[in-house]
Amino acid sequence: MEIFITIIVTFFAGMGAGLGTGFAGMSAAAVITPMLTTFLGIDPYVAVGIALASDVLASAVSAYTYGKNKNLDIKNGLVMMAAVLVFTVVGSFVSSLLPAATMGGFSVFMTFLLGIKFIVKPVMTTKSDMKSISPKKRLIQSLIAGIVVGFICGFVGAGGGMMMLLILTSVLGYELKTAVGTSVFIMTFTALTGSISHFAMGGAPDILVMSLCIVFTLVWARIAAVFANKADPKTLNRATGIVLVVLGVVVMGFNIISKVIG
Repeated sequence: MEIFITIIVTFFAGMGAGLGTGFAGMSAAAVITPMLTTFLGIDPYVAVGIALASDVLASAVSAYTYGKNKNLDIKNGLVMMAAVLVFTVVGSFVSSLLPAATMGGFSVFMTFLLGIKFIVKPVMTTKSDMKSISPKKRLIQSLIAGIVVGFICGFVGAGGGMMMLLILTSVLGYELKTAVGTSVFIMTFTALTGSISHFAMGGAPDILVMSLCIVFTLVWARIAAVFANKADPKTLNRATGIVLVVLGVVVMGFNIISKVIG
């Protein structure tokens, strides 16, 4: 019975995380972590490590799918990724010097608001609009965006995928598919770094739970990425918005349940 519950919980956790990753480049931690801690009683720190490990392959296969469909900006993505990795450390250091504050709901609430934004005000930027910006300006923008996303990520401790998608679409003027493709490309390496550091400091996770989360997240991320790359911009905006709103509401619900149980 215990194994059956584990499979059910990891299946739905992986489905939510995979859909969020494939459609919007969202970190699996936003969905998997609260589900594992609430229903399987896994330590939150270890749960985050499992979620990040699930992110690695899911983000990699999503990035491959977007790249194959020419919806990935590798050059500027590498610049942004380097800045994100460095300033995540800086943000974490600054955060450690300040009084503790509860910022756990930041990522979830942002997911919900971003979902509404995609439904109400779709991103209709085209690739020709993107090409109108000079390569030098785009490179500088990518560096600044990486610094901002990395610092906020390290300071708050969550929200990297959502922050990247918001900045890429709303500030840097990326077309939605290219924004998601670039975001999952960056998340592949940030998740790998994060998962290794979590397991190094927090110990080995439950292998069965981690394996199931990785497989289910990977499968649903692939399904979502294939659909997203074939969809027209308006449909993709609506689908992405609905997925984010539903995930935001569900995770907020899990957070409330965990507080009541706790």
